[in-house]
Amino acid sequence: MRLTLSLLAALALTGAAGLVQARQATPPAPATGPAPAVPGPTEAPASEEPPPGLEIPPPKAANAPTTAETPATTSKPKSQAVEKPADPTRRTRSGAAIIQAIDKVTTETLRFEAPIGQPIRYKTLVFTVRACETTAPDEDTPDSMAYMTIDSQPRSLTGRVPPPPKQVFRGWMSAASPGLNPLQHPVYDAWLIACRAP
Repeated sequence: MRLTLSLLAALALTGAAGLVQARQATPPAPATGPAPAVPGPTEAPASEEPPPGLEIPPPKAANAPTTAETPATTSKPKSQAVEKPADPTRRTRSGAAIIQAIDKVTTETLRFEAPIGQPIRYKTLVFTVRACETTAPDEDTPDSMAYMTIDSQPRSLTGRVPPPPKQVFRGWMSAASPGLNPLQHPVYDAWLIACRAP
């Protein structure tokens, strides 16, 4: 009887030891869902293949300039070059001004030509025209304008030093609008008629 119990106990221990060894040799069962593949530090992620017909440009070099760093002096092809518009029509500069003057006391009127930069005397007035120009063809109203200085200087008597001149006008005169910037003098009046070549 004792022998039977000893044999049964030995068989039971042998079976338990075999079961433990079998469990240790068996790998664990997989989890319910697939584990995501995480690339290691040396592994490169799997590249996706582009769809057919799609071209992918080659990668830029590490030292290649970006768009903001591209020099602004890159030349455009001749076909894409933008032509500059022609210079707008400029006013015509003339070499002389035609001026009309009147003596309010004697009603004497005189029309004379004053070359640019040359002083011209009318009684006690000395006219010096600095510029005379005519409006360009593309301007609305045709006009002539002259920039001049007018000095009042009486004539010197024989053997005497002439008195110093006194400026009575400086500015632009307009032929189309003589009252816009007129000469203000108690005895004389003068205005621009036109500009022309001397």
